[in-house]
Amino acid sequence: MPRSIIILIIAFTAIGISAQRRISPVETPATQTQAVNLNPRDTTNAKDPQKMPNLIHFHDKNGKLIYVDTITGKEFHDSTAIKKETTFKYPLWDEISIGFNFLEPMMRCLGQDYGIADMWAELSIHNRFKPVIEFGLGEASHSTDDSNYSYKSSISPYFKIGLNYNFLYNKTNEYQFYGGIRYGFSSFSFEVNDVKIDNSYWNEYFYTNIPSQNSSVGYAELLLGLKVKIYKQWALGWALKYHTIINETKCKYGKPWYIPGFGSRDSSLSAAFSVIYSIPLHNNNKKTHQENQ
Repeated sequence: MPRSIIILIIAFTAIGISAQRRISPVETPATQTQAVNLNPRDTTNAKDPQKMPNLIHFHDKNGKLIYVDTITGKEFHDSTAIKKETTFKYPLWDEISIGFNFLEPMMRCLGQDYGIADMWAELSIHNRFKPVIEFGLGEASHSTDDSNYSYKSSISPYFKIGLNYNFLYNKTNEYQFYGGIRYGFSSFSFEVNDVKIDNSYWNEYFYTNIPSQNSSVGYAELLLGLKVKIYKQWALGWALKYHTIINETKCKYGKPWYIPGFGSRDSSLSAAFSVIYSIPLHNNNKKTHQENQ
């Protein structure tokens, strides 16, 4: 074999061996070549793949994966294990509240001509939506200042159904500020006596009585209220109400002056002052909805 060919074979063999030596297997840890699925807001070494070997991890009592930087000592969560924050702080079935409005009996004792008492029950959903039912008794005994007539109605029940909306639903439930709507209904009897009738021809007057009448009235209420916890499950509540009549039966001798649950026909505003007792429907009222799942 010619000497020149032997030299060429030796040269190509040396080049091949040199190339093979330059190609080495990939031994870079996966943490240095792959994206780390951690919270992008973290400012610890976890954001730097070169420093991932410094991390150790463990699971906390809730099963969440916790990383610890062995150099800085900082701890942070694996973002894939963190649940998104729930919309509501309080659980679906939060509590049941029962209230007694003692403003009307108190005002009756102070000389008001109408009202007896009422109580209500409320279901708290997420501390936000509050379906309400209300039951009460009403009665009136009224005489005008000029003694033109006297009005009296029977002791009659009334019912209301509605919904409150707590504007502070993700705050502490020790304080609540809410708006509400109600539909109320009552059926009752009333009578008007000692109606003064002037006889201008004879320049005299006489009195007459109007027969008892029955009436059924449906009305709507809008209200704003405030609830404040005073001790454990006890709270006080204030409410300002605006109401208007929606429908009523026609009466032959005139409309009723007083409507149970509504108040005097002459006024579209009323108020309530209640003492409230709440019954929690879960173990710990301070736990968030996320923690209760």
